[in-house]
Amino acid sequence: VVCAVAAVQAASGTTESLFLGISSTAWVLGYIASLATKLADTFASEIGKAYGQTTFLITSLQPVPRGTEGAISLEGTLASVVGGLSLSLYAYTVVGLIESWQGVGVATFAAFVATMVESLIGATLQEKKGFEWMSN
Repeated sequence: VVCAVAAVQAASGTTESLFLGISSTAWVLGYIASLATKLADTFASEIGKAYGQTTFLITSLQPVPRGTEGAISLEGTLASVVGGLSLSLYAYTVVGLIESWQGVGVATFAAFVATMVESLIGATLQEKKGFEWMSN
């Protein structure tokens, strides 16, 4: 939401398209990357739980049951990339919010990294004492 509001604020400027010293293009790319992250995480979770052959805990790479917080699988990880790339490509080709192929790569990479960080958080903090508020 912050990136979306900042992009609108920057685009409404009269001389330079900046908000807090950052161009509206960067704010829009951040917004698209955040949406791509949401889709990537959903793809990873749902495909990984349904079709993941072997799931591993991201912190130790030890096998764990499907659905374990912080678990990753090859199928879920690939689905994550497909989800992030799909939304980034849509923003570039259909909507025109991303201005270049490099932007598609940045948004897709950011979505992938954020999904992996979310798994890391799930493995290390979720369901731990004092972090009960942190859940899916």
